[in-house]
Order: sequence, then structure tokens, then C-alpha cells
Amino acid sequence: MIELRGVSKRYDARTVVDDVSLVIEPRTVAGIVGTSGSGTTTVLRVSHRLAESSVGTILIDGVDTRTLPGFELRRRIGYVIQNDGLFPHRTVRENIATVPRLLGWSRGEIARRADELLELFQLDPAVFAARFPHELSGGQRQRVGVARALAARPNILLMDEPFGALDPVIRAKAQDDLLHIQRATQTTIVLVTHDMDEAIRLADRIAVMDKGRVVQYGAPVELVRQPATPFVETLIGDTERPFRLLSMQTIGEAVEPNQATGEPLSEDMSQREALSKLLWTGQQALPVRASDGRIIGSVSVEGLSKRAAGLA
Repeated sequence: MIELRGVSKRYDARTVVDDVSLVIEPRTVAGIVGTSGSGTTTVLRVSHRLAESSVGTILIDGVDTRTLPGFELRRRIGYVIQNDGLFPHRTVRENIATVPRLLGWSRGEIARRADELLELFQLDPAVFAARFPHELSGGQRQRVGVARALAARPNILLMDEPFGALDPVIRAKAQDDLLHIQRATQTTIVLVTHDMDEAIRLADRIAVMDKGRVVQYGAPVELVRQPATPFVETLIGDTERPFRLLSMQTIGEAVEPNQATGEPLSEDMSQREALSKLLWTGQQALPVRASDGRIIGSVSVEGLSKRAAGLA
């Protein structure tokens, strides 16, 4: 668990983070969203003690981080930045080995851990371990950057706009990879992003920051349905709100008892994807198939439209 209690950070007379209190539950993904200059990156920096907070307390599993030596704290926290930060003169395996080598791991342990992470990220060690960063695509470099941050098995992973420099197709794949890795490793992740869609897709809870303060912290569906301030409402967007609401729920939650004909949709498809499919094909309803192959009902344009409007 990560807990921030009344944390502020000032640079001379300028307050960058103002009285921030958050509790981030273990094994979850927390998103921190805000515009440039809202204090999001500074929250990560003080959590990692790359900068010291001016006021307040930060606890990890109940322990005040100021009571821990910096090197010990950073063993427990991985950090990923936007431009991957890989050492250009080191191979992929050597980059992943950076922290384990500093911790005195044996060569065998380091090699096994590097190969394990490369396989987890679907990068064949026989193909990628000996490559240098310039021989990788942007998405591959980003995956190696995350692998390096996870190499020493930290409990916490801090990520600052990790996918901001990727094109939309690679970015979507990187987001899927992150969700897969988080489920596999049960790492607590704190993700800073300026992209509300990304936060909604990845985070269990989202903190919205404005002028250094947290103005709302809650589950994505709470923010979409009940934005606490005009600033949060602006980030959510009036025209996008119905579609964001649909994107957070599967059609398994919207099954209707009526029968329908046509190609069945999987119950784990998002309601947004299902509505798009219905509209594109000109169908008013399609059957829904469970994971065991059974047809469990249908989903309709009318039913999904009501859900988008908050009427169901």
C-alpha cells in the first residue's frame, strides 16, 4: 500500500503539490491525471524521493519512507519514464540487469531473470537479449524499459507518461501488455498520464489533479458519472462521456433475455465495441456468447443507448 498524507512540495515561493492525500491499495493500478504543470510528475518524484516533500508523510506498507535509506527505498520501487531511458551502449539483457547487478545478484540469477522478463513481454531472449536499444522499435524499447524497472521484483512501479511517445497502434498494444504484466506480477502501479482514455482503460482508481491539488479520486465510473468539479467534467468531456461509460463495462453486464440472430458477440467485449459493431452492421440486436460457448441472450442498440444515457 502507498499512502500520502498531506503532502506538499514547494520550490521557493511556488507550491507545485498542495496538501495531497491518497491511499493506493496493493496490487492495483492508480492513475494520476492532470494537465501540464498540475503536479502529477512531482507526486511521483516525491514518492520515489527523487525530490523531498516540503510537508507531509509518505508511507509504504505503513512505513514512513523518510526512515528508509534512499537505496533501500528504490529497491522496492521501479520507475519508468516516457522516453524509456535505456542505456544506448548496453544490450537489452545488460539494461535489464542494471539494478540486480547493483544488488549483487549472481550472473546466473541475472540471466534467468532477464530471460524470464523478456518472455513475459513476448520478446524472445534468443532474438532480443543481445540487441542494443537502437535496434528496437519504440514499442519494444518501452517494454524493455518496463522490464528493467521490474527486474529486482519491486512491489511498486511508478510510471510517468510511459506511452506518450508511442503511435496509437503501438500504444494500445503497450497498454494491453501493461495490464497483462500487472496481473501476472501483482505489482502496485501508479501511472501518470495526460490522457483520460488511457487512465480509464488501465486504472482501478483515478486521481485528477488541478493546480497541485487532488480534486477528485475514485473509480473511473464515478468520475464519468459524477465529476466533482468543472475541471474534471472538462477532462471527461460531455460528448465523450457516454462512450467512456460504455467502454468500462462488458456486454456480459448488459445481456437482455431476448433472442437475436447473427454472429454472436463475446460476453467480454466492451459495450462500446458492441454498439459500434451493431451500428456498423446495421443490426438492431446480436446474440451474446459466454466463454463456454453458450448463447446467454442478446444485446441491442436500444439497450446500449439507454446505458450510455445512464437510463439503465
